Amino acid sequence: MCSLPRRSNPYSRTIPFKECVPPMHSASIPDSCPKCLKPNHLCICEAVQPIDNGVFLLILQHPQEKRENLGTAQIAHLQFTNSMVKVGLSWPGLKRILGREVDPRRWGVLYLGPVKDGGAPRPEVAVVDKNGQPLRDSAGILGDLEGIVILDGTWSQAKTLWWRNAWLLKCHRIVLNPQFRSLYGQARKEPRRDSVSTLEAGAFVLSRLEGDQSIMDTALKPFSLLLKKLRGPRPRPARPADEAARAEGEAGGEE
Repeated sequence: MCSLPRRSNPYSRTIPFKECVPPMHSASIPDSCPKCLKPNHLCICEAVQPIDNGVFLLILQHPQEKRENLGTAQIAHLQFTNSMVKVGLSWPGLKRILGREVDPRRWGVLYLGPVKDGGAPRPEVAVVDKNGQPLRDSAGILGDLEGIVILDGTWSQAKTLWWRNAWLLKCHRIVLNPQFRSLYGQARKEPRRDSVSTLEAGAFVLSRLEGDQSIMDTALKPFSLLLKKLRGPRPRPARPADEAARAEGEAGGEE
């Protein structure tokens, strides 16, 4: 998940959403796709069309968010070849995460705090200072970015990631102003109307930075499939007797 900035109250949560669809735990449906990490009946791999993005996408995921069937971090990683998902609470810095030298001045992080624009029209993507004031040289900074960091989790989880990784303060604070509603709809409760998923936020910012709307269109296809499958009938967990009969049948067939 991920959240977009509020105009007055800080931390709108890193691309929010949640709850409506009860999580399906491994106790009832144990088998998951090793690639997309979704339960097999929710696998979206057939819809993945990898995109060779120029700006690196780094997703820092809160450990608890990893268990969300509605989460989109792994989908984003599959969709964007130039990407990485790291699960945890804190890291020493970009260099340790990426395993190479990095200039944080060429990186941006999707900002969680408020934007103080004075009610003026906001661009779809902009850079703000530590006080939430838009910078005049936003276009120049955005054009020179090497990578974007997205915090994946609920509002409180994203806030935890923000405060536990002080090195994020060295990156430019990027704010989004999407003119679309999240595909989540009623599937996951959101704190605000402009909240979007981590995948949607990543696809949106990359499409604007790279000037290619098709990035957004292509990246969201697996997400649409996931939501379609979630709305469909859920598989019933096998009963112990059924499992025993199946095992016996398989054993008999091997003789």
